[in-house]
Amino acid sequence: MMATPVVHRVSECFIKPQHSPEESNQICYLTPWDIAKFSTHYIQKGLLFTKPSPLVNQQVFIQNLLNKLKRALSLTLFHFYPLVGRFVTLKTHDPPFYAVFVDCNNSPGVRFIHATLDMTIFDILSPVDVPPIVHSFFDHHKAVNHDGHTMPLMSIQVTELVDGVFVGCSMNHALCDGTSYWNFFNTWSEIFQAQSQGHEYDFPISHPPILKRWFPEGCDPLINLPFKHHDEFVSRFEAPLLRERIFHFSEESIAKLKARANSESNSTKISSFQSLAAHVWRSITRARGQPYGKRIRCYFTANNRTRMEPPLPREYFGNSIQGLVVETTVGELLEHDLGWAASKLHSAVANYNDKAVQQTVKDWLQSPTVHQTHLLYDQYSVLLSSSPRFNMYGNEFGMGKAVAVLSGYANKFDGKVTSFQGYEGGGSIDFEVCLLPETMCELESDNEFMSAVSVSKSNLV
Repeated sequence: MMATPVVHRVSECFIKPQHSPEESNQICYLTPWDIAKFSTHYIQKGLLFTKPSPLVNQQVFIQNLLNKLKRALSLTLFHFYPLVGRFVTLKTHDPPFYAVFVDCNNSPGVRFIHATLDMTIFDILSPVDVPPIVHSFFDHHKAVNHDGHTMPLMSIQVTELVDGVFVGCSMNHALCDGTSYWNFFNTWSEIFQAQSQGHEYDFPISHPPILKRWFPEGCDPLINLPFKHHDEFVSRFEAPLLRERIFHFSEESIAKLKARANSESNSTKISSFQSLAAHVWRSITRARGQPYGKRIRCYFTANNRTRMEPPLPREYFGNSIQGLVVETTVGELLEHDLGWAASKLHSAVANYNDKAVQQTVKDWLQSPTVHQTHLLYDQYSVLLSSSPRFNMYGNEFGMGKAVAVLSGYANKFDGKVTSFQGYEGGGSIDFEVCLLPETMCELESDNEFMSAVSVSKSNLV
């Protein structure tokens, strides 16, 4: 029997900003949105690239790539210097006080790993399911965000395949959300490309991060939490055995769902994403075969930035998201049509405004909590996270356009659906769906669901 290929770590080092801004000597405060993430996993996303062809010398290519990535990373961290720090807990017994913040100097830097794997791009992308080996493309496996006290707040792993390179990033979710994550990634790519063209320090980046945290008026930025020890709010959720599969939906297929949802609900306001989300929620619910009287929930994340008055800039670096939820019964969801489900999702989004954002933060400050995955989501839940609006395929590191976006083990459970930008762009969307094996088999046999699934235009596999 042939041995299963494994990822081998070749080397690792730590990267700091080439030049540290004066502000990096300060501490970075954490908001209610940040603190609530302490018990969930790091964000783990990455891009798979093909090696240039023809390639005369593999060793020279990868060494040059690693050097350029490190150099560009060092320059990028000048703008995103909180990523270089570590969490610190400040506590006193008399008077009782417990607070967590980021010491931006208290760390050797961002970890940078070079690894190898004796597999091809075809081996990774051709199976129906995402291969489990992909979880090994990321550092901080199963780490929760509170571990940022002793672990780097960000770690980069560059995994060299036979004919490809995977650039994976694990970033502490208590420090930033998906918008901030992809702004960092986009900036890193932008600086890498500018560096290749001979520009470095004088190069102005497109979207400089705004590092000053937002707090409601009158809120002390060093928030006193009602805890005595982190064991009171840190838990370590581990998912059961799941199948992970990426389903591709073309712009044309999504347009049909949107037209159907608006027609059935006598509306013109339901969006493409809401229509697709409703389609997937109903399909997963059918596949689960649960009793019609069971109450079920669909969770999805909303970006607070654009909903606030005045709005926060898109460059705001930190967490500024809120989980919205739609609740119904299995029977109600399946006996009604797609338009009914989509209108429920649309209403939740439409009613989420500045007043709702402010009230959510006010409620949290009155009774601070830390999200617990095993308590929030059960076998009757579906959670849609991330966004196809993030610029994923625009990142290039001297190897052209990536051929796939992939994610790690982090924050996955039965019913987790992650949204990716479709490979061909436009309005296409990829959904990475995580389900129990028996549920996934039922979903794959659902003609209504599969009729909306398209074949990606990527011709690599």
